[in-house]
Amino acid sequence: MTIRFDNRVAIVTGAGGGLGRTYALDLAKRGAKVVVNDLGGARDGTGHSDAALKVVEEIEAAGGEAMSNGGSVTEYDQMVEMVAKAKERWGGVHILINNAGVLRDKSFAKMEPADFEFVVKVHLFGSANCTKAVWETMREQSYGRILMTASSTGLYGNFGQANYGAAKLGLAGLTKTLHLEGAKYNIRVNTIAPVAGTRMTADLFPEQAFEAFAPEKVAPAAVYLVSEDAPSNAIVGAGAGVFQSAYVTLTPGVALTGDACTPEGIADRWRQITDRTGEIVPQSGAEQSMLIMKVLQGS
Repeated sequence: MTIRFDNRVAIVTGAGGGLGRTYALDLAKRGAKVVVNDLGGARDGTGHSDAALKVVEEIEAAGGEAMSNGGSVTEYDQMVEMVAKAKERWGGVHILINNAGVLRDKSFAKMEPADFEFVVKVHLFGSANCTKAVWETMREQSYGRILMTASSTGLYGNFGQANYGAAKLGLAGLTKTLHLEGAKYNIRVNTIAPVAGTRMTADLFPEQAFEAFAPEKVAPAAVYLVSEDAPSNAIVGAGAGVFQSAYVTLTPGVALTGDACTPEGIADRWRQITDRTGEIVPQSGAEQSMLIMKVLQGS
């Protein structure tokens, strides 16, 4: 089986370099018409460049079709305009990869509220803006594939990245609800947690590791997760050619009644409460309530 994207239109944000550029090139090589979106800013979000245009030139030189867009994901109206231009030229939008991001790393003690707000605005609000801009089109055409970019920092934490981690775990939560709301319209929504040597991580990797974690070794997961036969509601880790699946789970829990339903009672039963034997992977928030009722009935 060869995965192709003929007659599909894809938008990739933050596609002027790194992972986004690699995604855009691979989608174009496989037949997609690609909107290459990039503000062209530095790693902290400042400045502008023509990075998107250069990627478009690469795609066209290889025989593909692409258009550049320099809109900011933090500006909803600009994302609406971007989608409108893609539809005007190619008739629709079938794929969205929310990849744009910035870093402003500091320990939480030293982090200014403005730096927290800006990182959350770019990653979380930016992805929501882009997704909202394409959502009605995907509903009308009964087809959509959307990929959110989370991070191991969001899933598991990382020192000095409170802003980044908050935004990235928020994206995993956004995915889970949009998966439910988009299901009857054939809109599939997934999350990728990439580890790659890019401009954003250049000073975090030793040189040898930087080369091993090339963006090209993450792209297969992203491309699969926006393909026609993609799953939905998956969280996929990807780096250096290793692909993993991550889950949000829930233990069966323990029912505490009467005098035992106290903070002290929780302390006494903590080992049982956190025992992962029989844990489940809820497919919606309602399953927590359902499991609580099941535990109560069995107590």
